Amino acid sequence: MDIWAANIMDHYRHPRNTGQIKSPDFKADGANTSCGDLISVSLSLENERISKIRFISQGCAISQAAMSILSDALIGHSINEVGAYGLDFVEKNIGIKVSDRRQNCALLGLRTIQKAISNKI
Repeated sequence: MDIWAANIMDHYRHPRNTGQIKSPDFKADGANTSCGDLISVSLSLENERISKIRFISQGCAISQAAMSILSDALIGHSINEVGAYGLDFVEKNIGIKVSDRRQNCALLGLRTIQKAISNKI
């Protein structure tokens, strides 16, 4: 197993930043119906930058690991920056090229965070 696959499996088996934020600035739920992945994210801001991300989810290794990795990677980013991110940003952070069939899985966390930001509480 290469280092990137090992990292993805580690984040899948031991996800970081799970749970909920009591009084989040943003929150949203997302689903990937083609794979059965479900996610609920909550975010807090400090000075218009993400200071905390928590999530509750179930699903495949790619969706779970990508969300875990993004929950660390997005800390300190502005909501405007996050709104512009896409597959390239996710692939860069998870360390692998995602096949066409798995792109919705890999993007679920980011898309749900973007949904949360666009639907401010």
